[in-house]
Amino acid sequence: MRDRWAAAAYLFGALGTAVVTVLGAPLLAVPAQGRAWAERHRRRAGRLLGVAVPARPMTPPMTPPMTRARVGPALRRGLLWPVAHVGTALPSGLALVLCVGNIVTALVAMTAWWAFPADAPPHLQGDVPVDGWTVALTAAPAQAAVLLAVAWWGGPPLARAHARLCLALLAPTPAERLSERLSARVETLTRTRADALDAHAAELRRIERDLHDGVQARLVAVAVRLGVARESLAGAPEDVAVLVGDAHEGVEEAMAELRGVVRGVYPPILADRGLAGALAALAADSAVPTRLSVGRLDAVPAAVETVAYFAVTEALANIARHARATRAQVRVERAGDRLSILVADDGAGGADEARGTGLAGIRRRVAALDGTLRLTSPPGGPTALAVEVPCGS
Repeated sequence: MRDRWAAAAYLFGALGTAVVTVLGAPLLAVPAQGRAWAERHRRRAGRLLGVAVPARPMTPPMTPPMTRARVGPALRRGLLWPVAHVGTALPSGLALVLCVGNIVTALVAMTAWWAFPADAPPHLQGDVPVDGWTVALTAAPAQAAVLLAVAWWGGPPLARAHARLCLALLAPTPAERLSERLSARVETLTRTRADALDAHAAELRRIERDLHDGVQARLVAVAVRLGVARESLAGAPEDVAVLVGDAHEGVEEAMAELRGVVRGVYPPILADRGLAGALAALAADSAVPTRLSVGRLDAVPAAVETVAYFAVTEALANIARHARATRAQVRVERAGDRLSILVADDGAGGADEARGTGLAGIRRRVAALDGTLRLTSPPGGPTALAVEVPCGS
């Protein structure tokens, strides 16, 4: 019983919304309004059929219009839905309205035919006049019973058919739901990887500070003391002086190695001068005359700064060692949420990752941030190394 009343309410509602769809078509063309209207019908259809229907994934607001137009089957189904809704809801709803109206007419004619003027009696379906008790007690109940049976047995199938059509056009398909879940998973992994890289960069900075301020400072103090001891042993036995001298040289070598480790962990110059200042120092120290161009960078994550710095460092080192170039160029700029790095030279070209020139290491660093590396180095030159790294928050 409840299902039949729900089906009747659904058909009446569908009839009303079909009329609104026809009258308000220009308003429903607005994406926000059209989506809310479709979402309402999706929920109604799901409730009638007893199924939970997830909303269709929303196209990102910054998606270019031409890209939105290429969404594919989902967009085509969405555009077809208003036509299908009006084409099915109007006749189904009107049929139910006519059934109910004629049932009411039959009941009124059956009980109150005598209240009508003799020359204008009530009429049943088929233009049958109800002008006496014989017709009122036979034809009128028969019409009411037939129409009630039609509405009782025909209404629910019509409502379910319309609801299934609505879901077929508006509900996301299993493939679309899978795509949505995968997109959400990719977004989550991207965000967690960015957080992990930021945490890793922060840990590298901490290690660099600890090595610089702790271990390196103590080694410097030991080296100074050994130097003083070495000078104080001018008249001491030769073997003692040699041992102290060896210890002093060993400490100096350890300090040099430690400085190299610190620079490899996290270049201190990045913390002191930022990416632009660090690149300026690289260009100034390059063995090949290098022109540096740095655009507006805004706030760049530490992990991205580190990758950019090491990429430029390795590229300039390769130019100095292998390119036989007379000049080089470094250009760094930020476009939206991506940092672009270009290192070019006028050398002999022919650079190849497989030859162990450090390019494979750059590619691994860039790939860790979901970036891209493109090398163009035909024989005879010139060579251009282009790196793009996401740097959005």
